[in-house]
Amino acid sequence: MVRFVRYEPSQANAVVRSASSVKTACMPFAEALLTISKAEYIRLKWEAEYWQRQHQRAVLREEGLESRIEELQAQVRDLRQRLFGRKSEKSGAPNEGQAKGASSRRRGQQLGSRGHGRTSWAHLPVHEEDSDLSDAEKRCPDCGKPVVEFPGTEDSEVIEIEVQAYRRVIHRKRYRPDCHCEKLPGIITASAPARLIPKGLLGVSVWVEILLGKYLYAQPTNRWLQAWASLGLKLSQGTIVGGFKRMAPLFIPVVEALQARQLTDGYCHADETGWKVFEPIDGKVGYRWYLWVIRSASAMVYVMAPGRGASVPLAYFAKLLVQTIVVCDRYAAYKKFARTMGVLLAFCWAHVRRDWLELARGYPALQPWAMCWVERIGTLYHLNECRLTVQADPAGFAARDAQLKAHLQHMEQQCEADLADPTARPAARKVLQSLQKHWEGLTVFVAHREIAMDNNKAESALRNEVLGRKAYYGSGSVWAAELAGLLFSILMTLVHCWQINPRRWLQEYLQACADQGHQPPKDLSPFLPWAMSAERLAALQRHSDFASASAPLGTGLAMDTS
Repeated sequence: MVRFVRYEPSQANAVVRSASSVKTACMPFAEALLTISKAEYIRLKWEAEYWQRQHQRAVLREEGLESRIEELQAQVRDLRQRLFGRKSEKSGAPNEGQAKGASSRRRGQQLGSRGHGRTSWAHLPVHEEDSDLSDAEKRCPDCGKPVVEFPGTEDSEVIEIEVQAYRRVIHRKRYRPDCHCEKLPGIITASAPARLIPKGLLGVSVWVEILLGKYLYAQPTNRWLQAWASLGLKLSQGTIVGGFKRMAPLFIPVVEALQARQLTDGYCHADETGWKVFEPIDGKVGYRWYLWVIRSASAMVYVMAPGRGASVPLAYFAKLLVQTIVVCDRYAAYKKFARTMGVLLAFCWAHVRRDWLELARGYPALQPWAMCWVERIGTLYHLNECRLTVQADPAGFAARDAQLKAHLQHMEQQCEADLADPTARPAARKVLQSLQKHWEGLTVFVAHREIAMDNNKAESALRNEVLGRKAYYGSGSVWAAELAGLLFSILMTLVHCWQINPRRWLQEYLQACADQGHQPPKDLSPFLPWAMSAERLAALQRHSDFASASAPLGTGLAMDTS
């Protein structure tokens, strides 16, 4: 308990106070002396300290709110740019060194340059037509005398496409034995044509078109059915979906072979994107799945997974036998996968560059400083490109390699200097700390010249799938999602890794499955690009070799009615 004792002024103090009161009238207000009790003094001092603390809290709160407002404004600018701005990530800086140099040449064919000549269409089938003059045109308009036919013809060409649906009616001849050996049955009939789906009416060509349309050209199945209905071929959605489900096991051995081949390449790119699977699963909330892509020189494999965790790459690379370098972004799942499997991660410089562009777009005050970092990254790309162009020259390569390493050392020192600046803003410090944290993975390409500086190959491998996701919204069931992953893997590998005509490959593979009685071929070597002969690979790479013998013009959709 605190007691306050009343203070009694002494006589001397009273005399001094009375003497000074005479001067009070002429003293300034700021110099006037007041007498208060000790309790009042303690109360006022406590209140002063209290309000000082409140003011300090208000100042800190205001600084936090201003920082939060600045952060939210940066997010608004970034979202507005994503929604309404240009999608390109070009910085627009005139001195950015990642390009070979600005060019003032006009787009298109240049005047005076040598062209490629007329395109040859000799590989297309020919449908010949005869065009003749009318009887009136074969006579002279003055005398009426008929003209004389001149040797030869004057030829012209027109490129046409004819799409038609037709029925293959196979008449199988029957025979009866004319002997009494009893070795033959009563009636002998030619074998029925092989069918991809037992007792199915649709031929291989129909399934080839619908598979290519959906999984290579990103078009919804319903759109194909509407187009075919205009040609007289009316099919139900259930017929196509049922056929897809029965065909799914046929592609599993091929994708397993692609995966086994890819695990021996030693270098790949990895990325993932969202996918929708509209089938409820126990223990999973929502319909969001993920489509993973692993791209190497020999294969592109797509994996459908309900999650985005490290378990997906761990399961895929479980049978990895060689030291592998994986180019990826800075997602934590890849880091856990690398720690578990012992693989080497090479991080993407394009993502780092994107950090600086987003910082410049969100914080206008930091734009000049952030664009300096963008220019440094552009110079890094340029120096690496110059280094790779002289790989055959050891001396030239060593000189360019030294320039590259010197520039990297300068960037590292600049990062440390910027981090040491006490006035650096939190947003800028966050980008710098991320750069410093991932520096080891960002410089893998220096010692391994075959490694790309960015993960653009994996991101570009998902473009077609993203278009399909926008067109048909994903998959309606788990088996449909798995089928999509299988077809994406096969078709993208054929087109982007081996430049094989996917229509011809798919036609031959499905026909082989039909010949095996709705089973995958026992020998897959004729269908694996790295296992087939050089002659067959060259034949599959020639687009002119794909022509249906049953359909003389354009694309035919066959239906067996035997």
